[in-house]
Amino acid sequence: MSTSASLRFLQVDVFTARAGGGNPLGVVIGAEQWSSARMQAFAAWTQLVETTFLLPPTTSTASYRLRIFTPFREIAFAGHPSIGSAHAALDAGIASAHSGQLQQSCLAGEISLRVEGQGPQRRIFVQSPAAEVVAPESADLAALAALMHGLDLGDLRPALVAGGRRWWLAELADESSLRAWQPDHAAIAQLAKASDSLGLCVFARSSSADFELVVRAFPCGVGINEDPASGAANGLIAAFLRLREPGSALAQGYRVSQGRELGRDAMIEVRYDELGRSWIGGQTQTVIDGRLHFPAPPLPLVS
Repeated sequence: MSTSASLRFLQVDVFTARAGGGNPLGVVIGAEQWSSARMQAFAAWTQLVETTFLLPPTTSTASYRLRIFTPFREIAFAGHPSIGSAHAALDAGIASAHSGQLQQSCLAGEISLRVEGQGPQRRIFVQSPAAEVVAPESADLAALAALMHGLDLGDLRPALVAGGRRWWLAELADESSLRAWQPDHAAIAQLAKASDSLGLCVFARSSSADFELVVRAFPCGVGINEDPASGAANGLIAAFLRLREPGSALAQGYRVSQGRELGRDAMIEVRYDELGRSWIGGQTQTVIDGRLHFPAPPLPLVS
């Protein structure tokens, strides 16, 4: 049986070639005996966008099982936690890639990951769930229009897209407007609650030599103002672009800059396979590798 003194804890930066960039993730190894309440309490304590728990698989096809928590609740799937946890599983010897493949079991089902290269240059890609554009309520469209009033929009009309998670997506006309925007987080949270979504993700095309798209994600529906680098949101953008512009250069794959507004400067790679499925990935870096001592939450008082 695992005890709190025997648990291993890693903090990993995802979507970055250096520690201190990308999106931080907490990964706990050895918490098989922890309750859901204890996992949630620890995720709230870390105050990271997400904290995951690497567990033994319960099926013969999975490399490992993963539970993913925000500081407020458990979620079925997320991109950067999947990639960062795969990094931790490989480095800890919990799982090995077979023919460059890993299978992650989570609340969303079994998710495929690809591993390319070794060492500091290793890249891990997660296959995004199938996505579709959802017909939104007219009141939600009106709320989105009010939220984005005064902004110049890009070529693609805003849409509510579902695939593993639900996000509102909107293209802005230029990179500078996107980077300078100061959104109303409370209004995004209200829109997210009304539409059963995480929030709003905005993107703009770029003329930079280093990346083709700039993204900012505001998952205010789960209490987070802005995400430094969102794998799931970028997966939905990739599916949306492929659906709306199948003949464009972006539909062949591209690079994303995200998180500069938070000082994280993530670099995300988007690829499509021969079946048109999108894969989101990049480099990962271990920042902390240590031991975890965290007690179970106290039992509620009985009156």
